[in-house]
Amino acid sequence: MKTSLSFAAALLLLPIVPSHAQTTPPVFAPCAACHSIAPGKTSFCPNLDGVAHRKAASLSGYIYSPALKAAGLTWDAPTLDRWLTSPQKLVLGTKMPFAGIADPVRRKQVVDYLLTLR
Repeated sequence: MKTSLSFAAALLLLPIVPSHAQTTPPVFAPCAACHSIAPGKTSFCPNLDGVAHRKAASLSGYIYSPALKAAGLTWDAPTLDRWLTSPQKLVLGTKMPFAGIADPVRRKQVVDYLLTLR
């Protein structure tokens, strides 16, 4: 009984973090330099929590470029892949200062991860 109580007490001391934060892949690290995935937190760039199937430039609290607002994109797998290949080629005039991910394997890993953030 004493062991059970000690274990239960120890569980209460564990930090509470979103489940996707515990499984953030290393390939996402460059994105995390500017984008938060913590629910409700906006940093230098738009928050990516819930980005899957969200309309581009629709998150409140961030000022998007007119070009991205007018693009009419929705963040699904094909669109995220094209965006992460070269944001400036997909949306001429976007303000995202990112050259893209040339390696299709790494890019797919990022896209797959982003689609889990619901």
